[in-house]
This record gives sequence, C-alpha cells and structure tokens, in this order.
Amino acid sequence: MGSLEQALDEVRELLLSPGLIRAVASGQRRDGTPAVRTATLRPIEVKAGQRWQLVTDDGQRPTTVNLRPGDRAEIDKLLAEPFGSWVVETSHGTVRLQTTKKGAVMHRSGQVAAAQPTTHDRAKEHLLDPGDPLFDVIGGNAAKRRQVDAFLRQLPADLPPTLHVVDLGCGNAYLTFAAYRYLSSKGIDVRLTGIDLREDQRARNTEVAQRLGWADRVRFVAASIADAEVDRPDMVLALHACDTATDDALARAVQWQARWILAAPCCHKDVSRQLRRHQASLLTEHGILRERFADVLTDAVRGALLREEGYAVEVVEFIDSAHTPRNALIRAVQTGQSSPDPELSRLLQEWQVKPALATLLEAQR
Repeated sequence: MGSLEQALDEVRELLLSPGLIRAVASGQRRDGTPAVRTATLRPIEVKAGQRWQLVTDDGQRPTTVNLRPGDRAEIDKLLAEPFGSWVVETSHGTVRLQTTKKGAVMHRSGQVAAAQPTTHDRAKEHLLDPGDPLFDVIGGNAAKRRQVDAFLRQLPADLPPTLHVVDLGCGNAYLTFAAYRYLSSKGIDVRLTGIDLREDQRARNTEVAQRLGWADRVRFVAASIADAEVDRPDMVLALHACDTATDDALARAVQWQARWILAAPCCHKDVSRQLRRHQASLLTEHGILRERFADVLTDAVRGALLREEGYAVEVVEFIDSAHTPRNALIRAVQTGQSSPDPELSRLLQEWQVKPALATLLEAQR
C-alpha cells in the first residue's frame, strides 16, 4: 500500500516513457467523478510523425485527439482526473493501479506486453486474421468477428502455462473456438468448455470441434449455467448473455472461485422492470432514459457485488459503440480480499431494486 500521489507519479513516468504501448484509465475514486468514463492513450504513427492518440468516452460517444509526444501538460491534466484505476502496458511489463480509501495498490507484471501497431494510416491488425481458415469452419459475420477479436484483447497478459476456460451461454461458440485458437497459439496448454442450454447447439458445436481436430481440447455441454457439471475453471467468459443470464454467469464464476471473469452484458431488463414499478424520477420517467440508467445501475451493482466476493473489478469499453451498443465489459480478477460495501446497500435501498446477481449470491452463501 502506498500513497496515491506516489502511485500517480509512477504512472506519469510510464506515460512519458518511450516504451509506452497502451494506457487505460477507468472507474472513479470516492473523492470525485472523472469528466469521462474511460481514457485510452497509445502511441501511433501518422504522416506527420509520431503522436499520442488519446481516446476518451463520456458514455455517449468516444472523442479522439492526437497529442505531441512528451506533452506533460496534457498528461498532468489526465492524471488530475479522479479515475479509480489505471492499467499501463509498456515494453517492460504491465502496471495496474487500483485506488482505495487508504491510498493506492500497485500490481506489476514482468511479462513483456505485446507491442500494438502504431501506424494509424493503415488497416488495423487483428489478434486473429479475418482470413484465418478457422472462420471458414465456424462462420460468423464481420460484426461478430470484430466483437470476438475485441473481447480477446481484454484477456490478461500474465496467464499460466495451463488453463481451463469456460464460456457460459456460448451459443454458436464463435468466442469459444476463437479463444482456443488464440490462447493455444501463445503456447498455453488450454482446455475450453462451452455451455449452452440447447442440445442442438451442443451437437452442432461438437461437430465443428471434430472437424477442426480439437474435440479433445474443446468440448460442449448442454445444460443451464447453474446446473452444468464441469471441472472448476480458471477463467470464465460470457459474451452478450441476455439479461439475467449474465448474472447467472457471474454467480457461477464466483461459486467456482474462478480466478478471472470477463463478461460483456447484453440487455438489462431485470432492473429496468423494477424501476418501472416505482415512482418515476427524472432519471426513469422516460423509457429510453430508464433503460440507459438501468444499464449503468445494473453493471455498477454487479461490480460492487463482485468486489464484496473478493474480486478486483473494472468495467471498460471493449469495442467501439459503432459496432455494438452493448460494448461494456466487466473484467474481474480474484484477490481474496472482500468486505461489505455500505454504499452498495444505500444505492439498492434508494432505488428499491434487487438485481438478480444479489439474489443468486445470497443463495450460494
């Protein structure tokens, strides 16, 4: 545990370092709310030379500006915002800053992060080439491939050599197969298990795994998320599990004590319905505003509940909203340090809601 000022000084030096690959700021501290929800900084190459690309998102739309390298004034302005966390990837490793009531916690990984392309005037690189023969077998349109590729970019860099991953609500298993291709290409001895309620999906996905020659490493189970019988996973994935299916996925991940959880929620009808039953306020009297507020409230509560279960949590944008409006990602890593959050209790009481995840976690205790 160190002082916040010291931690931010270290982040400042990393942001000004020539070895910077990418930095992402998100969340908020207890002493304030940042002017934007997220800020991403990375070096790029344009015709005029090297620049720092700063992308900020206020929850409505992203804004992009290019800064001159070494612009300390802009960096200081960014660090002055009360973000709750920073993740800074450099050529020497990754540093994560998580603020607490007592100061700051720094997590360091010595593994060298993979350099991202800096050329801004050419097509984006992909983790998985869109022309990979894999896609000839598994299918999926261009939009789905972009979502899967963006999701895979959120996987932690410091993974163990052996890994069991479970994809909950896997559907056609685009993410399941792509995750196996990507993780195995990094030399990881990985097993993937996809879970979906429908037997026809299990049969279809199993046949695809056999065609790819992966049936011994990628398997599928037809069962509900709550009832599926699989070995305890190290990591749980869920991409656009609808409404409370995301809560089912998060609750099962906690029950398994999975070390990593990555879930991109879909619709948030559960809390929206609960808000509709109560007296309208400026935030809920109009349907479109109620839906958007329900999105924010639901994922804020999900994050707080996971923290109470011993996880460090970030809620980030994993893909541009132009590709899908459901572009938030809950990213959690187990720390084993949990404590009740009185602010969460006050929030639920104020809005008279009880999200499904709260009920599910109570039943597991």
